[in-house]
Amino acid sequence: MFKRAFYSSLALLLAAPALAKVEAVDGYVRLLPPGSPNTAAFMVLKNDADKPVTLTAAASPDAGRAELHTHLHENGVMKMRQVESIEIPARGEAVLKPGSLHIMLFEVGALSEDKPFPLTLTLDDGQTLSLSLPVKPVEPMKGMQH
Repeated sequence: MFKRAFYSSLALLLAAPALAKVEAVDGYVRLLPPGSPNTAAFMVLKNDADKPVTLTAAASPDAGRAELHTHLHENGVMKMRQVESIEIPARGEAVLKPGSLHIMLFEVGALSEDKPFPLTLTLDDGQTLSLSLPVKPVEPMKGMQH
């Protein structure tokens, strides 16, 4: 009896869909001058599963709110727009970087390079990623010379 229950339970576990393993790498939050209440988080989200996973939300106790954003070029002007989600392809990655997809952080208190920034990401399969991101100064975009 015990053997049958054990093998039945094992079969159910093996048949259950496994959560995709999503990993955030090279993440950071951009340090802005004092008094600037908004900033952004950047990273690469890697998905090792055979199906896509979607980033649906971000939150931090150190920000009033966090939104998923992208940049669009409209009539020669670069504009930021909120997006509902960011897809991480199967066996692929989503790159969140300046001038592209990113996590916009609003009403942020004082940031310091000495203190990591807490950020929680929520995925559509129920996973959450709790991150502790370094804070880095703004770097000029490639190709820009002063």
